Amino acid sequence: MAAIVEAARAQDWSKHLGVQVAAVISNQPQAVGLAWLQEHAVFSKIKTEVLDHTEFESRAAFDQSLMARIDVHAPDLLVLAGFMRILTPAFVAHYHGRLINIHPSLLPAFAGLNTHQRAIDAGSKFAGATVHQVSVEVDQGQILAQAVVPVLEGDTAETLAARVLTQEHLIFPEAVAAFFKSQAVSHPTK
Repeated sequence: MAAIVEAARAQDWSKHLGVQVAAVISNQPQAVGLAWLQEHAVFSKIKTEVLDHTEFESRAAFDQSLMARIDVHAPDLLVLAGFMRILTPAFVAHYHGRLINIHPSLLPAFAGLNTHQRAIDAGSKFAGATVHQVSVEVDQGQILAQAVVPVLEGDTAETLAARVLTQEHLIFPEAVAAFFKSQAVSHPTK
C-alpha cells in the first residue's frame, strides 16, 4: 500500500493519469499501513477506515458492509494491498474488471499460503510476485505483471520473502499505473 501511495505522489498520478488514492480501508485495526499513513502527514487527504471482520456474523455480511464503504468513494480500481481475506463471489462480481491483488509467487505456481517455503521445498530455481485480476478462484485471475527473483542456495522462507517483497513494491505500483493508462487508451474522454 505504501509503495502505491508513494508512487502516486512521486509520479503525480493526479496530473498524468487523472487518478488519486482516495481511501484505505482495512479489516485489521492495527494494520501497519494505517499507522504509516498517520505518520506521513503529506498523505492526510487519503481517507482511512477500519472495518473489523471479526465483528460480523458471516463473510457475506462483512463483504456487503465493505462494499457499501468502498462504494462511497466510487473507485475506478480497487487494489488489495495486504488484504488477506478470501472474498465472496458477490464481492468479486461487484468489482469485476477493477479489482486487483498481488501474490508472492509466480502464479499459477504456489497459489495460496506459505508460497516461499513451498517454492524452496519444491526445488524451484525462481520465485517472484504476480499482480493479477481477482477472480472467484483464489489467485487464479488474469496475470497483469510478474517479477522474477532467483531462489538462492541457503535461502529460507524469510530471506526469499524479503527479496520478493522488494519486487512487489516495484511491480504493484507499475501495474496500477498501467491499468489507468490502458483505461485512457480504451476511453480517451474519461
